[in-house]
Amino acid sequence: MESLVKFVQDEFVTKKELPEFSAGDTITVYYEIKEGNKTRTQFFRGTVIQRRGSGTSETFTIRKMSGSIGVERIFPVNLPALQKIEVNKRGKVRRARIFYFRGLTGKKARIKEARR
Repeated sequence: MESLVKFVQDEFVTKKELPEFSAGDTITVYYEIKEGNKTRTQFFRGTVIQRRGSGTSETFTIRKMSGSIGVERIFPVNLPALQKIEVNKRGKVRRARIFYFRGLTGKKARIKEARR
């Protein structure tokens, strides 16, 4: 049964061409918002905390600071409203999921830029 679900996902779900990014990278996600009968593009710029899942169920979590409050948002990779992703900075971290980043403030919350 599981292989049948995987086959259907691979065949019928369209994959988007996304740039390579991982935890620690600073990215900007442009996505479409529908308000009534109008649509507009909004962006969310922040640091990737994690990438989770595989295939069509893959998601990534982004964290940004809005004033002194941390805001996190989870985006599915195959979200139809997702327009594009820009990688602003590559970060050098040692973990795939940087949840410790939530507790850091000030200069401790900086991530070194990776030289790639």
